Amino acid sequence: MTFANTLCIVRGGGDLATGVVHRLRCAGLRVIVLELEQPRVVRRMASLAQAMYSGQFAVGDLVAKRMTLPEAAEATESDAIPVIADSVGASVPVLRPSIVVDARMAKAPLDTAIDAAPFVVGLGPGFTAGVHCHAVVETNRGHYLGHVIWQGSAQPNTGQPEAVMGVVGERVLRAPVSGVLQAHRQIGELVGQGEAIASVDGHTVCAPFGGALRGLLYDGLPVAAEEKIGDLDPRRRRDYCFTISDKALAVGGGVLEAVLVWLRKR
Repeated sequence: MTFANTLCIVRGGGDLATGVVHRLRCAGLRVIVLELEQPRVVRRMASLAQAMYSGQFAVGDLVAKRMTLPEAAEATESDAIPVIADSVGASVPVLRPSIVVDARMAKAPLDTAIDAAPFVVGLGPGFTAGVHCHAVVETNRGHYLGHVIWQGSAQPNTGQPEAVMGVVGERVLRAPVSGVLQAHRQIGELVGQGEAIASVDGHTVCAPFGGALRGLLYDGLPVAAEEKIGDLDPRRRRDYCFTISDKALAVGGGVLEAVLVWLRKR
């Protein structure tokens, strides 16, 4: 069975969305990613959204390329994965995909409707299967991570990041004030406790502990006070900063399962 003629649009190109694209692409589906003109992605080096800034970007064997809508429409499964600037999903009715996956992790229903495509999948909280989409995939770490939900919703947003080596809230770097972000370090660098990582309008953001800088918003973006701007990993593994995570692959596997169930029943 070949899926080369089955087009899937993934809304969002962040780290979890990249895990979804990886699973779908490996299964042979044709995938197009929709992103913001200036993506607000923290784990940029493990996200296809970075192609919006770089023009072309690879995460492992996945190669994404920023394209126009006409270019994306002509791309095949053997080409680079198209990433289109489309914040409102205007290209969805033009491209007429078989599948739409909302992977933006907004934690609230936005503008993806259940009739956007023959099969619609939503990631995480904010979606109800049968109302906003046909299936929901659980994104909360734990026993149900990656499970497909055909009726009902995912677990509610906890508001807390997952613990890594006992570190929870401190892992998340936040803007001290509203302003423009200036990066002082690069993703993947090892930083020591107290070292400057970034600043916002002259207010410095320092590392609360030593670790690997796993994520940082793109330099020059405007940010709001208390907005998440970075992610520090106490495990100090540089390779984790540039590869698809276990969580993203689990979520991607759930999406692929849902898609295959739907295709089998068609």
